[in-house]
Amino acid sequence: MISNQVLQSTLEGLKEISRKEFCVIDLEGKILASTYLDFSVVSADIQAFVGSQADSQIIKDHLYFKVFDDYQLEYVLVVHGDAEDTFTVGKLAAFQLQNLIVAYKERFDKDSFIKNLLLDNLLLVDIYNRAKKLHIAANKRRAVMILELPQDKEHNNYGEIVKGLFHSKNKDFITAVDEKSIIIVKELEDGEGYPELEKLSNTIMDSLGMERNSGIYMAYGTIINELKEVSRSYKEARMALDVGKIFFGDKDVIAYSSLGIGRLIYQLPIPLCKMFIKEIFENKSPDDFDEETLTTIDKFFENSLNVSETSRQLYIHRNTLVYRLDKLQKSTGLDLRVFEDAITFKIALMVVRYMKYMETLEF
Repeated sequence: MISNQVLQSTLEGLKEISRKEFCVIDLEGKILASTYLDFSVVSADIQAFVGSQADSQIIKDHLYFKVFDDYQLEYVLVVHGDAEDTFTVGKLAAFQLQNLIVAYKERFDKDSFIKNLLLDNLLLVDIYNRAKKLHIAANKRRAVMILELPQDKEHNNYGEIVKGLFHSKNKDFITAVDEKSIIIVKELEDGEGYPELEKLSNTIMDSLGMERNSGIYMAYGTIINELKEVSRSYKEARMALDVGKIFFGDKDVIAYSSLGIGRLIYQLPIPLCKMFIKEIFENKSPDDFDEETLTTIDKFFENSLNVSETSRQLYIHRNTLVYRLDKLQKSTGLDLRVFEDAITFKIALMVVRYMKYMETLEF
């Protein structure tokens, strides 16, 4: 259904062009939009016209026109003017309103289709049949992007900002399936890929006018080639949001393709995680280590197990670093200078971080 605001704007535009007065009335005789200053509806006149076979009629010096939506009467348009072309102008205005109904109906249908597509609620045959009717290309390269907003933020303004960035790109779709996210189904041109998605994500984040790392996140899934795969890219973007918060806390834009081992750990059941930590550390946990030890471990991993570079960045003697690593080995049985032990320890740290994140969701 077209909003009254859009109807009013349309009538004012028609009046400016034709110098006629216009009024749109629903089938119960209620004025929805009008350029008249003193027009009053006579319910009996409306009912008589609605019940007649005529598509247009003159009633008390005003021209009445029926506006249809697929042969279903939707509105009554009233036109008034002194010139002889008033009837022609009225017919054109009624035609314009009918086209507006079709456009809004198609827009609504597209939004509903995209939502069901994202949520995987459509059969394969329905996807292609409805896409054809809605003039949506089935075999185009696309990716799903999700902008997640804090619960305490008003989302309407952000939604309008995002839509403004895509106002001239009618091949992209912007919608929402919950109250905290804005979803973009982006169609990619030939030659565009992940660098362009990363750039667009950062452009969207910057356009919101808020400081980065303020609780707003952007994620995107992998690029898909067919419409039926949109739901997969959406699920990947959803996972990227969660995994990014757990393992990439310093980033507010995250790509599914960059999650690495994090997305595997995210899919592990909690009991299995607890069992793994117990087997590796017995009754201890990586979080039980003091801040100095944890900082040493993180820096050691950052420098790809390079003792010299790690000691230089920590401003400590090489022997001091070796002493700390020896102490850690005695405590855990893992020597971080050995690649296999380092991998085990790194995974254990990520598993503990994942378990802590899941605990916060339970409360």
